[in-house]
Amino acid sequence: MVEFSSAADIDSGFVRRLPQLVARRFFISGDVQGVGYRFFAQRAAARHQVAGYVKNLADGRVEALAEGPPQSVESFKHDLATGPSFGNVTHVEEINVEPSGRYSSFRIEH
Repeated sequence: MVEFSSAADIDSGFVRRLPQLVARRFFISGDVQGVGYRFFAQRAAARHQVAGYVKNLADGRVEALAEGPPQSVESFKHDLATGPSFGNVTHVEEINVEPSGRYSSFRIEH
């Protein structure tokens, strides 16, 4: 008898490992509102295949939540730190959170 771990998916009689997912919440400071930052983040999320959201905060920062494979989220973080050409990112705060699996795409929230 074969035992399967909870991290495995049984597909057509073969065991396929599911990718490990991580989730991070980012708070981006600087000149990040009114410069296309949220659209930039949405394109970066598509490029790195992460799910979640991005939104402006009342205090002038931008918040982003990203879920995906560790390397994808890390690459996304580097793009967030760069920002769009008309913006100026001065700080990115990163908080590890538990992946929820609730996001199937990356969206701009208002």
